[in-house]
Amino acid sequence: QVQLVESGGGLVQAGGSLRLSCAASGRTFSSYDMGWFRQAPGKEREFVAAISWSGDRTYYADSVKGRFTISRDNAKNTVYLQMNSLKPEDTAVYYCAAEPRSSVWSIRIRPHEYEYWGQGTQVTVSS
Repeated sequence: QVQLVESGGGLVQAGGSLRLSCAASGRTFSSYDMGWFRQAPGKEREFVAAISWSGDRTYYADSVKGRFTISRDNAKNTVYLQMNSLKPEDTAVYYCAAEPRSSVWSIRIRPHEYEYWGQGTQVTVSS
């Protein structure tokens, strides 16, 4: 089992940047593929980015491609989401998620494909 705690959210103007962090504790962090999701009020939780357990493979939603970067530091048990050129439509609660890795990395973009979740951190982008 792994516990996840997000941080780094806040209020930023459009065009600005934020870096979210997700600290993991419990079982070996490198045993997990990781993902970031977000949920705006009244909307379903949506996929943002994913990264393999080793960090060598990443995948992004089209809406954030070129603006957001997912990365991880297994020595620090932390996954990051660098968000640049933020837009008001990026406003949401952002969640990190973990899924035990399999022998071959598969792109997981649906919430039910992740077993463990953090509590979320609010990101608000003002226009």
